[in-house]
Amino acid sequence: MTLTRFVTKNAFRNRRRSVLTVLSIGFSLLLLTLMMTIWKSFYIDQGSVLSAQRLIVRHKVSLVFNLPSFYREKIRAIPGVTQVVNQQWFGGIYKDDKPENFFAQFGTDPEELFKVYREYQMPADQLEAWKKDRAGAIVDSELAKKHGWKIGDRLNIKGTIFPLNLELTIRGLFTAPQNTQAMYFNKTYLDEGYAPAKGAEGIFAVLVDTPDNVPRVAKAIDEEFRNSTRPTKAETEKAFQLDFVQMLGNVKAFLLSISLAVVFAILLVSANTMAMSIRERTREVAVLKTLGFTRRSILGLFVGEAVSLSVMGGLLGSLVAFGVVAGLQKQGGFMTGLAVTPVTILVSLVVAALVGFLSALVPSYHASQVDIVEGLRHIG
Repeated sequence: MTLTRFVTKNAFRNRRRSVLTVLSIGFSLLLLTLMMTIWKSFYIDQGSVLSAQRLIVRHKVSLVFNLPSFYREKIRAIPGVTQVVNQQWFGGIYKDDKPENFFAQFGTDPEELFKVYREYQMPADQLEAWKKDRAGAIVDSELAKKHGWKIGDRLNIKGTIFPLNLELTIRGLFTAPQNTQAMYFNKTYLDEGYAPAKGAEGIFAVLVDTPDNVPRVAKAIDEEFRNSTRPTKAETEKAFQLDFVQMLGNVKAFLLSISLAVVFAILLVSANTMAMSIRERTREVAVLKTLGFTRRSILGLFVGEAVSLSVMGGLLGSLVAFGVVAGLQKQGGFMTGLAVTPVTILVSLVVAALVGFLSALVPSYHASQVDIVEGLRHIG
């Protein structure tokens, strides 16, 4: 029997305890993998190339305040700006206020939307049909699939922010690199149905000619309106998304604290399991020594068992994380950018192996120091 086979066989000598240990570590590593995936999506990933070329211009104080519509042409005149499109959040209710029926609704300009969001794809005939119908709308194909919508269907959305109910007809289905869970309709419909909305926009999405010019253009936009009654804040699309995340509080500290708590929990679970297992095998250690096993080899065997169990749990947790993240991606919004990468899995497995090593090191060392005679006399 090889040493590797000896380690793997002894790791599951008490199957119930070993399986429960693997499941416990797997669940903990599942949480850790999710936390690292969310952290990476929010604070490390920079988005697509086109996303890096876009700026979102909003009111400097808060998204609650709108910007004048005439800002659009002033922004367009700034050197480096290629396209500008207005967007107004509608925030209505479809069917009811259940989470599964929530999706983003924006009033916008059909002539400009696809010039700014060039990664969005939709058949030309559907785009033309939308442009010609002021009561028309387009929806993300994934959102349409979720609700069973098709072209020509009617959408009735009850207004909450605006005292207006939308009665729209789906004229097109667009596809995006990531599920946006969004619907767009002609802003003119809102302007005509609710006069105070005319001349005001929630945000402007700005496409800059090159990513290198983004900081300069952002500064120029803010300088343009710095002394106006409605000052602006121009920021990258990624930074704009993080603004929403920060509304929830100190997300960075939350993710870090959860990750540390998870690692501490699996360390306790693994340490307790290994301490029990090694204590029960004192006589076995004495027998191994009589067969010629050195202290170093015994230490390696026990530590190897702990690392094997931990890595199995880590691998299990990482695999389950794939399924969980896939489910979160279908929810759209900020969750569309989530992805369990090979690097994330590798980090999880390294953490699992390190936890297994640390949890078994002390009890394994003490076991390797057991005297043969005392070990053979041990009862327990």
